[in-house]
Amino acid sequence: MKKALLFIAIMYPLMSTAQSKKPIPKTFDLVVGTYTTGTSKGIMVYRFYTQSGKLAYLSQIDGVTNPSYLQVSKNNKFIYAVNELPKGEVSAFAFEPKTGKIDFINKQSSLGADPCYIAVDKAQKNAFIANYSSGQVTVMPINKDGSLGNGIETVRNEEGKGPNKERQEGPHAHMSILSPDEKFLFYNDLGTDRINIYRFRPGKDSPITPANPAFVSVTPGSGPRHLEYSLDKKQAYLVTEMGSNIFVFDYDNGKFKQKQVVTLLPDGFTGQTAAAAIHLSPDGRFLYASNRLDTNDISCFAVNQETGELTFVSRQSTYGKNPRDFAIDPTGNYLVVANQGSDNMFVFKIDQNSGKLYQTGIKVDIGNPVCLKFTSAE
Repeated sequence: MKKALLFIAIMYPLMSTAQSKKPIPKTFDLVVGTYTTGTSKGIMVYRFYTQSGKLAYLSQIDGVTNPSYLQVSKNNKFIYAVNELPKGEVSAFAFEPKTGKIDFINKQSSLGADPCYIAVDKAQKNAFIANYSSGQVTVMPINKDGSLGNGIETVRNEEGKGPNKERQEGPHAHMSILSPDEKFLFYNDLGTDRINIYRFRPGKDSPITPANPAFVSVTPGSGPRHLEYSLDKKQAYLVTEMGSNIFVFDYDNGKFKQKQVVTLLPDGFTGQTAAAAIHLSPDGRFLYASNRLDTNDISCFAVNQETGELTFVSRQSTYGKNPRDFAIDPTGNYLVVANQGSDNMFVFKIDQNSGKLYQTGIKVDIGNPVCLKFTSAE
């Protein structure tokens, strides 16, 4: 009897923990941002089925100009979108994931030109916007009702340029992203070949201040674009638009130490190229990056689980033009790519052993898709 009671005492916490875990949703929404210069009119929502990889149209909201980058709030109740315009704006929307319904709340000036990226903190109190053409990052408060307040601070690297006179004549902020612990804000500057490093102190009059060191530089002419963290947050991966490289850094408390550089290009490639998105598989074993112009493919790399270093696995055509973005579904079984230049999305199956992508034949026609975000539909 005592042995039976001891067994129950040991097993009960384990059973309680297993029962307390939320089951993985079987269906997700795929929220799509677009450029509205073509057939698209705004933001679209599709239902994604994890058993088959199929997509079904749910809804859209029109009249939203160039929502080229999106973020869905952590509580799944709001969507925030940049409006990529010479006089940039940021829009807030209420979101109902079960139906895919989107309702406009309000919009504010981005305090810069052509905003191309937005991040939101875990507390859902601040948004961080990268204004590409004017080169600065804006901090914008989020109210309790999900609406956006007026921008409270902007920062810009006033000096610096790169060797490419056409594209690096000055600063061009391409991404604004918080550190995993949200103590720092990083923004990638295509124009100056830097990751700029700021301390983030929410609630202060000036919530972001330069860190020490204030930046880390990469090879001149590379054009930093997007940053992704490893699963254990000990490495950071930077994809460069102009160089079509991935820089691997050891990361610790706001500091980056470069350890590896890998190319996205095949041997002997001589055409035009422009790398775009970079994403890690949910299990952290594979890293993917898209490349545009004359390449139009997605490269897969295996991630060394001890060092974070990358080994090339495969290169897969996206069967379209200019894959601006892609997203991996939360189960890790499928990858959806947005081909901006050919007005379509394709779904690929991910081989769980090798990381390689395989065509499913699933295609969705959509005008100028440029940003994909998965979120639970339940």
